Amino acid sequence: MSRKFRKPLARVAVTLGAVLAVGTTLAACGGGSSDDSADAGSFSQADLDAALEKGGEITYWSWTPSGEDQVAAFEKAYPNVKVNLENVGTNTDQYTKMTNAIEAGDGAPDVAQIEYYAFPQYALSESLLDLSTYGLDELKSAYTASTWGSVAFDGKVYGLPQDSGPMALFYNKKVFDEAGIDKAPTTWDEYIADAKLIHEKNPKAYITADSGDGGFTSSMIWQAGGHPFNVSGTEVSVNFEDEGTKKFTAMWNQLHQNDLLSDTVGWSDEWFKGLTDGTIASLVTGAWMPGNLEANAAGASGDWRVAPIPTYDGQPVTAENGGSGQAVLKQSKNPALAAAFVRWLNHDSASLDIFIESGGFPSTTAELGDPEFTEAKSKYFGGQQVNKVLAEAAGQVQPNWSYLPYQAYAFTIFGDTAGKAYVDRSDLNAGLASWKEALDTYGKQQGFTVK
Repeated sequence: MSRKFRKPLARVAVTLGAVLAVGTTLAACGGGSSDDSADAGSFSQADLDAALEKGGEITYWSWTPSGEDQVAAFEKAYPNVKVNLENVGTNTDQYTKMTNAIEAGDGAPDVAQIEYYAFPQYALSESLLDLSTYGLDELKSAYTASTWGSVAFDGKVYGLPQDSGPMALFYNKKVFDEAGIDKAPTTWDEYIADAKLIHEKNPKAYITADSGDGGFTSSMIWQAGGHPFNVSGTEVSVNFEDEGTKKFTAMWNQLHQNDLLSDTVGWSDEWFKGLTDGTIASLVTGAWMPGNLEANAAGASGDWRVAPIPTYDGQPVTAENGGSGQAVLKQSKNPALAAAFVRWLNHDSASLDIFIESGGFPSTTAELGDPEFTEAKSKYFGGQQVNKVLAEAAGQVQPNWSYLPYQAYAFTIFGDTAGKAYVDRSDLNAGLASWKEALDTYGKQQGFTVK
């Protein structure tokens, strides 16, 4: 997914029926493959090369802006293969159509782009092929640990990572300078102190905006070392009483309950206006953000910088926020060819070059360590080598994070549960307790054993 077009899930509407359909596949177990050997057999990467040589036709669903150019390059390299690229809607719109096709047993694509948080629900419903049967587990070392862990679990590989979103601090240096702050905060205590100085200097200015977003909150809990979502087969538990979650809420409540956060809704015209005029002075978000700022806050060119995300003890550690990979659906009538396409898409340098050129932030360690990538200077960020900061963050992600097998639904109800705490500036812990109650109820309704 390109950082130029990424938007938080909580801002995208999802039909409840579509999310429920994913839950019901717990019993239905997906649509099945026309090639049973895809699950039982063993294929080498030479077999995938042979599939490319033989050729055929596959369908690829994706919303990434690099998709068209990638498909054209692939078809040029492998003229015997025809890839039908379809953009059936970004993320949740696509999931609605894909889930319906899985339930119907027909109409799903061969290859689909899936965000990391949504992989567990499709994997649990047995709708995706295990790509380790095609030897793609051998590519593990090519990717960052956090992105590989998002597509490979329970001993299987359900896709290959495409991009990543290690979190960093994007801040308006001009605003910080005007408030007498001469360096980016390295700890959350410093960040809170800076928030007070910025708001005192200009009562219309806030260090950042947060109107309540499930994806952001989850990532911040992740960065604090929390593990609120735990899954073992069909057993799930939600726990917002763990040490990491409490660490985050204790810190963020100091901003939230003291009127130090703007309530401007993210990704709105007003939000981008605030990022342009300095009334929103920083963002804690994923590595895909630079392109969004360049495109939508162009008037602040030269003012912004990037720094490592603040931490609780000054030691570098971060979390992922956003990102996606590509998977092969069990309905595929040509799974070997589809697997070969996924391998090329997210592993071949020709494809990765196209993805990076379009503004994508890669998940592959080779590209993240390439001096041509890391040492590139950004005019928008005052000549800073932005990618160097972001690439370092990619290697500092807290390990062992997991999502619920119904995380899409979880994010859609955040506003109606935890989000109420943002309206009245009340304790975020109470808001999270409301979110947990709703998630436990939903999990039981969908047939999960809720601990």
